[in-house]
Amino acid sequence: MTKIEYLECKFSDVTGGVDIDVRLDSQVIPKNDSFNYPGSIIQGNGEIDEDVTHCIGEGWMKWRLASGVLCYKKVPPKLKGIFYRAVVRPAMLYVAECWPVKIAHIQKMKVEEMMILRWMCGHTRLDMIKNEDIRARVGVAPIEDKMWELRLRWFGHVQRRSLDAPVRRCERLAHTGMRKGRGRPKKY
Repeated sequence: MTKIEYLECKFSDVTGGVDIDVRLDSQVIPKNDSFNYPGSIIQGNGEIDEDVTHCIGEGWMKWRLASGVLCYKKVPPKLKGIFYRAVVRPAMLYVAECWPVKIAHIQKMKVEEMMILRWMCGHTRLDMIKNEDIRARVGVAPIEDKMWELRLRWFGHVQRRSLDAPVRRCERLAHTGMRKGRGRPKKY
């Protein structure tokens, strides 16, 4: 038999907390917590933590492929920045327009981006050079701004769809029986 696994998404507690075994003939099929779909990782709990970590790893892999050139002192920093914007950052932001990001995800992306940029400039955090100075040296905008641009571009694509498209029909759903929560809205 080939390898078969399934992913159970628990977005609500409809089953009452009872674990259900999925069987094929008499054999129990193993359950997995995440599913690797081409380009992204889907988690059963609806989070994107593994997907963010995966995309950061992809960015580091692209950086490692060219680290011989990017860490070479005689290559101008602006040229290194052009390479970063063309190769490394797109790998890190692949499918980021669809992510329901939290502040922790953005912070994680910013930290990894600054690590890459510092290595390209030949500096460490111990050198105590401001992030803005390093960004200005290589000519790179913050990754947070680029994530925002991607989401706005995706929103524009959604808004141009016809009103009968499934994604647009969700906008017209009536929220009957839903009450607004008390207090200040939760900040993700």
